[in-house]
Amino acid sequence: MYDLAVDLKTVTPAGVRRALRERTEIGLLDVRPEGIYSDGHPLFAASFPLGRLEVDAFDRLPRRSAPLVVYGQGVGDASVAIARLQNLGYVDVSLLEGGIAGWSASGGEIFRDVNTPSKAFGELVAAIARTPAIPPEDLAAMLSSGSDVVVVDARRFEEYQTMSIPTATNVPGAELVMRVGTLAPDPATTVVVNCAGRTRSIIGTQSLINAGLPNRVLALRNGTIGWKLAGFALEHGTKQGPPQAGQQQARWASDTAWAVAARVGVRQISGSELQSIAQAGTRTVYRFDVRTPEEYAAGHRVGFRSAPGGQLVQETDSFAPIRGALVVIAGDEGGRAAMTASWLAQMGWEVRILQAEADASQLKQGPWQPSLPSLPVVKLVSSDELETWVADAETVVIDVDSSPRFRAGHVPGAAWAQRTDLPAFSWRQVAERLSKKAVARLVLTSADGILATFAAATDAQRGERRDEPAVFVHAGGTAGWSATGRRLETGPEPVLSATTDVYRRPYEGTSVHPAAMQAYLEWEYGLVAQLERDGTHGFNVLA
Repeated sequence: MYDLAVDLKTVTPAGVRRALRERTEIGLLDVRPEGIYSDGHPLFAASFPLGRLEVDAFDRLPRRSAPLVVYGQGVGDASVAIARLQNLGYVDVSLLEGGIAGWSASGGEIFRDVNTPSKAFGELVAAIARTPAIPPEDLAAMLSSGSDVVVVDARRFEEYQTMSIPTATNVPGAELVMRVGTLAPDPATTVVVNCAGRTRSIIGTQSLINAGLPNRVLALRNGTIGWKLAGFALEHGTKQGPPQAGQQQARWASDTAWAVAARVGVRQISGSELQSIAQAGTRTVYRFDVRTPEEYAAGHRVGFRSAPGGQLVQETDSFAPIRGALVVIAGDEGGRAAMTASWLAQMGWEVRILQAEADASQLKQGPWQPSLPSLPVVKLVSSDELETWVADAETVVIDVDSSPRFRAGHVPGAAWAQRTDLPAFSWRQVAERLSKKAVARLVLTSADGILATFAAATDAQRGERRDEPAVFVHAGGTAGWSATGRRLETGPEPVLSATTDVYRRPYEGTSVHPAAMQAYLEWEYGLVAQLERDGTHGFNVLA
């Protein structure tokens, strides 16, 4: 168990806002569940749920001496988060004085939703650069009449496959400048860029305009949301991926992207200079590779995290919670690093592009693997043994991973709960809810067993009550169970906690109520006014 007897040093909301305006390093961490976080938070507060803290900390907070300020639903969960961060080696962790209520009472602006800095920035780009847009009705007319138009979807492939505009080709944001010329080689062809809502449509369209693409380029107003609200049908399961770019197109993309990046102060950094900064330990340094995940897996620089450029710009608060940090992007062919860097610089980040120094022998293969603390020692149970335990009248299996993952597939007989709720559970009531005789043996599981391991060590074992069950961790988790050929159950039941662990995005999925989609769009349109009232953003849009 972690020692919760920590000295709760505090920082005022005014102190946080001062650091943001001065661009000194600060990480403002909201440790509430994402679903609650999305109801309201400061602009640069990063969603950092307490239930995932150990598995997220090392990659998202790479410098242990960076100043961190924490708040939660109250002092209780914030103090637990502070204790855990200190036990992980973070030495400058404070409590936000007054929490979210104190922030609001002090005049701080409250923002809804997730990835809000990027979405607010996108709206500011549209307002200042006057990014041209096309209503869905006009695009539908062009498509039905056979006009010379190419539609490109700037989202991740998984999102595109879920729902897409008819005829659209998936070209994720950072790939647009390099690949669109292959799809639309004739300058007379109109290019329409869409996403689910607004941000990636705006940024993608403006990327092509900033790069000087000779075609007419338009953002689909309000993306797939606008298309659906206008009464048009979406396609599902489409697999039209991005085309290969020729050498001439890649060279053009690189030259134009570098020209844009230079206009906003992006420079290169040598490997030795980067190493010197990292060794000094006075700056937080984020290292990202913005190519496709497939290219990353084929060979990448050691220490660089896979962060496809479009998503990095879209989810900067998730990838880089320390505002004021240095962002270093691995150089590439085709201008993806330069174009991504140009957007991050406009968002107020200090960005450098690593010089292309590495040879093939210095590259590492394989997908990105998260950095993790040493796993605590727990009692493990194999899938073979767990299969014999599931039907036991006094054994309960609880999955502590995300509720969407649980719904998609879980060990048969398992229930779902938020990890942070475990310490407050009445095991007698849990037994009654699950029609068990008692809870003499508790098995925790998760996608790969890692999150369950931390939960077993910190949340499930209180050791003070006579009715505490013996706690085990399912070795390998759901993935290990499935790898043995065993079937998974799907569906949302049974649940032992409120499913506030995630925020259901109004722009994802196919069953969102139209009123929720419309409300989301109206919120986005109001973000520029919120930025002005907030006064901490530091954005500087290239006009």
